[in-house]
Amino acid sequence: MRINYSGAALILSIIFSLYSCSVKPDRILTAEPPPQAPLTEAVPELIPEPEPPPDYLSLIAVGDNLYHDVMVRPTRVKTDDGKEDSVYNFSSNYEPVRALVEKADAAFVNQETVFGGRDTGYSGYPLFNTPPEVGEALIGAGFDVVNHATNHIMDKGEKGILFTLDFWDARPEIICLGIHRSQEARDTRRHIVEKNNIKVGFLSYTYGTNGIPIPKDKPYLVSLINTEVMEKEIAAIRPLCDFLVVSMHWGSEYEDEPSREQERTARFLAEKQVDLIIGHHPHVIQKLAVIPRGDGGSSLCVYSLGNFISAQNSFPSRTLLGGMLYLKIKKDKDEIRAEEFGIVPLITHYEKNYTVMRVYPLYDYTEELAERHGIKNKYKDMELNAFKEQAVKALGDKLLDHDPFNAPSPLNASSVMIRKVF
Repeated sequence: MRINYSGAALILSIIFSLYSCSVKPDRILTAEPPPQAPLTEAVPELIPEPEPPPDYLSLIAVGDNLYHDVMVRPTRVKTDDGKEDSVYNFSSNYEPVRALVEKADAAFVNQETVFGGRDTGYSGYPLFNTPPEVGEALIGAGFDVVNHATNHIMDKGEKGILFTLDFWDARPEIICLGIHRSQEARDTRRHIVEKNNIKVGFLSYTYGTNGIPIPKDKPYLVSLINTEVMEKEIAAIRPLCDFLVVSMHWGSEYEDEPSREQERTARFLAEKQVDLIIGHHPHVIQKLAVIPRGDGGSSLCVYSLGNFISAQNSFPSRTLLGGMLYLKIKKDKDEIRAEEFGIVPLITHYEKNYTVMRVYPLYDYTEELAERHGIKNKYKDMELNAFKEQAVKALGDKLLDHDPFNAPSPLNASSVMIRKVF
């Protein structure tokens, strides 16, 4: 029998196909590839950068540096040509406070009287002319911001102002406030201290010049209190600094409380975002106040720091008592803060015939010194406790009875937010 192989192959192929279709799908063994990891790069863990530490700037300020004629004592010396000359040196007057002043990043003093030059003669009240060696002594003590906008700045006329500017212009490291050579200089010079990443701006004004007229064609010579001008000058410097200080020669002499005019002007300055107002002229200490502002911050105002050094003794427990404002400014990413502030009371000391003139922190002043004070020639019963009681009365909880630079958290020091940083 002849076998048809091609037909047989066809039949076998059909049978095998039918058999494959009858196997359940879940019994079919297949080799699936293993799962693959996604093809992504490893991302390193992000560590946030630490916030930068805050910046700090310390500022001190004192009141009237007021030289009466009994304080201007020359030493007679022989010159090279055999003649006699008068030499003045006032450095020792500030020796007891030098350590405080030198520690500050910025140190302000109100230089009450003019440096009008030797040719017109040195003099005291009522028309003062002070030897420029007083300015040298202030620099030596550590002061670097000096105000001259006072009621005595015209005592020697325009010439006296120009002599004073000559003195300070030769010392460009010192800021001289309140007097100007030209309108252009007044409009363009910006007095700013920059230290520790903090910029502190300064302006100053006086209520008047004791009736001595400023030349009509040179109104720029002295910065007078004028709210329209002040607003303009504040607006010009405010964006350039973190903290703005305005020096104010104002108020009534020998009054323990600020006048309504002082308080009204202080509110005006606070509204213009002045951060610190330093007052002087009354020759006695007036209060240190915190003035709330509409922007949520606060302004500090010491209405009067009294006399820094003087021979003024009609009311000795008040006029021989002055104050040194201490302020520690803190700046971080969120705000500017007066981290610590208060006032160190000071005593002007002198002995018989106004010799051994010194200014001491009250906390360093001793009973032994008090017994030698020349004021006892006039007031036999004058005691150290009278100064202490007056300091407490004037300053209350703002009184600092220690060196604020040597205390990690000064006793009685206050703290207040000045402004937010945007």
